Amino acid sequence: MKNTVLSFGEVLWDAFGDGKKAGGAPMNVARHLVQQGVDVSFASSVGMDNSGDGLIAFLKNSGLYSGLIQQDDEFPTCEVTVQLDENNTATYIIPEPVSWDNIELTTALSKAAKAATAIVFGSLACRGTKTRETLLNLLDDTPALKVFDVNLRPPHYTLSTIETLVARADVVKMNEEEADLLIGGGSAPLREKIIEFRSKYHVKTICVTRGEHGALVWHDHEFFDSPGCPVKVADTVGAGDAFLATFVSGLLSGKPMQQVVDKACSVGSYVASQRGANPVYPPELLNSLAYI
Repeated sequence: MKNTVLSFGEVLWDAFGDGKKAGGAPMNVARHLVQQGVDVSFASSVGMDNSGDGLIAFLKNSGLYSGLIQQDDEFPTCEVTVQLDENNTATYIIPEPVSWDNIELTTALSKAAKAATAIVFGSLACRGTKTRETLLNLLDDTPALKVFDVNLRPPHYTLSTIETLVARADVVKMNEEEADLLIGGGSAPLREKIIEFRSKYHVKTICVTRGEHGALVWHDHEFFDSPGCPVKVADTVGAGDAFLATFVSGLLSGKPMQQVVDKACSVGSYVASQRGANPVYPPELLNSLAYI
């Protein structure tokens, strides 16, 4: 049976100084999965406004619009201000409340979750009670592989919410800064921190991305280390999402984990070398992903 992925959470406009692009980590993950030929559904909410209409048009063009995209007549579509530092690392100013703070539990959404092979979700859309409760209900009522993209956006999270989501996850993906916050351990080696995290939460797979230095993954009682693919960074927006999409598709394919991690680093590096979160893959990159 073909693998299907449900990506759940925010969709928004990322506003740069010279324009805006459709974004949101779960949507970015879904778009990369589409490019990689994975059957994916995307669940979110937009407002009944011009920005929402624009996102619906974008999602239709991307093959991601369905009955799982709700329209909210109370809260507006989200527009995020993206700021880049001297290293082109992005920070975000995120308004609240917005439409994806109010994702409702519908029959269609419940059906999609139960039918999915994997569900990808993050922390940002869970900052509010309504969407968080909807997600928790979905996770508690599906046999799907549960993939938690920690993706912390201060101040839009609480540690108690993060721990609740981790407790339901089979796979947890975070970057080094997030690992330091959630695991602690001071100057202890990253492998020791991951082992400590695993002993506390009993997660099947733990993935820590390290930017230009690649990623370290704990899976099936073994570590897999990829040194990464250093590139000239255009911006970091979406690089982690590209990594996660490639990691999930590789994990579901059952391919060797070392190969999966290396491919995920390769795609993440390519996206970091391009402007925006969803560049079109060149033929050579698509060819390198033929193993999926």
